[in-house]
Amino acid sequence: MELADFIRNFPLLLPEAGRAWLIPSVLNDFLRLMIASLNNNYVVNSGVAVHREAVIEDGVVLKAPVIVSKGCFIGAHAYLRGGVYLDEGVRIGPGCEIKSSFIGAHSSLAHFNFVGDSLVGSHVNVEAGAIIANHHNDRSDKRIFLKHQGTIIDTELEKFGAIVGDRAKIGANAVLAPGTLLLPDTIVGRLELVDQSK
Repeated sequence: MELADFIRNFPLLLPEAGRAWLIPSVLNDFLRLMIASLNNNYVVNSGVAVHREAVIEDGVVLKAPVIVSKGCFIGAHAYLRGGVYLDEGVRIGPGCEIKSSFIGAHSSLAHFNFVGDSLVGSHVNVEAGAIIANHHNDRSDKRIFLKHQGTIIDTELEKFGAIVGDRAKIGANAVLAPGTLLLPDTIVGRLELVDQSK
């Protein structure tokens, strides 16, 4: 499975890119190294790096390590934790929670979204209330499997959300179950459940 089939210009040079589902689990350590090499366009405070041309509203919680790139906007009371990278021009609306995830350039989460342990491509739009789930409460075997081109891949992980391809659109209050793979330009309808494990 090639990450480039989903996210064309993934900017982080990670050895795990050949097994893309492992990237969220190493983001924490990778971002700590990356933060140490950022230029003075970023203000770095206790493992949180914010570009000087980013806007962060009141009440936002950023738990290190986090990188917020140029032109990003984070709305009031958003919560980013566990290793989060926001590429250029990302918009995060009020009340969103993002955990151990990469959000690609010019993507938008509207408000009250959860994105866990995921890779989200560029120019993706996630409408209000949509969830990218990262853990199975619904079964005793918590392992996450991916289905790709007729092949089932055991990730050997119990926490993984989705790979969301460039320009995908996820409708309001939709839910992506753990292990979802969305190709570029996919449209998920409002209130739709995407569960590829069935």
